[in-house]
Amino acid sequence: MPESGRHRRGTLVVSGDGDADALINTDPLALMIAMLLDQQVPIEWAFASPLRLAQRLGGVLDAAEIAAMDPEELVAVAAAKPAIHRFPAMMARRIHKLCEHLVVEYQGNAASIWADANDADVLYDRLLAVPGYGPVKSQILIAVLAKRFGFRPDGWEAVAGVFATEDLRSVADLDDPTALGRLREKRQPDSQ
Repeated sequence: MPESGRHRRGTLVVSGDGDADALINTDPLALMIAMLLDQQVPIEWAFASPLRLAQRLGGVLDAAEIAAMDPEELVAVAAAKPAIHRFPAMMARRIHKLCEHLVVEYQGNAASIWADANDADVLYDRLLAVPGYGPVKSQILIAVLAKRFGFRPDGWEAVAGVFATEDLRSVADLDDPTALGRLREKRQPDSQ
């Protein structure tokens, strides 16, 4: 059963940058932003970008501050070299919408999405309501929370589906410096 109101330190090893990994393992908003950015770019780029964004925003990620920004100001921050994503403008607007959602629904606290979700179906529905999160991203985040943060609401395995298995399949399975290389190797067509 999950601990209510607490966010545990995670064990993700993804970005190749110890500071970036520390941020996603301790800051729920950084984790949600990394998951949001994890599309159409290498995974390590997506998971290093929350640190880059935090550095450009004064050292911290604050959902209320980001939501209060003009979206185009956030676009400029995201697009500064090196950009936070291959499509920095589009992703900055998604981050802005994510933060607006967190402010309206969760008082700006990303961990509140899962902190009191004792049932994985409830958590899944909450994640689906987050701008930029679809079914697969929501399943993967549930697997990340279970495998890397010890947050296991009832029924998480069924809701996370294939991402709940012990197979090396997604970011949820990256817990040591060699895991990303093994995941990439497994995804190569000739390794099947």
